Amino acid sequence: MIDRSLIARFAQRFAAIDRDNLDILEQIYHSDVHFSDPIHDVFGLAALQGYCANLYENVSALHFDFTQLSPIDDEQALLCWTMTYRHPRLAGGRPIQVPGVSQVWFREGKAYRHIDHYDAGTLLYEHVPVLGTLIRWLKRRMT
Repeated sequence: MIDRSLIARFAQRFAAIDRDNLDILEQIYHSDVHFSDPIHDVFGLAALQGYCANLYENVSALHFDFTQLSPIDDEQALLCWTMTYRHPRLAGGRPIQVPGVSQVWFREGKAYRHIDHYDAGTLLYEHVPVLGTLIRWLKRRMT
């Protein structure tokens, strides 16, 4: 079973990332990392650094609160989290919270595969004028 302290260190460092310390990515990710989420698919550390730089450039705040860290096998863990962010053009600049889960595979103490699972509507689409109204209406109709 993967060492729980490795998972905890990863989560702690990941939660500490902001626009001014993207070099943390080098400490926790392999150079050949593959990161994906419902909107993006990124290959390599340099591409991940570019993705994160762009992300932090476009938000006024971004924070992850990890609520559960669970080892799965010798190299994989699940990390449950709530992301809170503010974007000046979404939700009137108010905080938006998105729950999610990361599947992370480790090799030599660093993540080489990272998949984020979350509702892209909750993250983005529900907060876009007109489109958000339509998506919220559709969600209500389906439940």
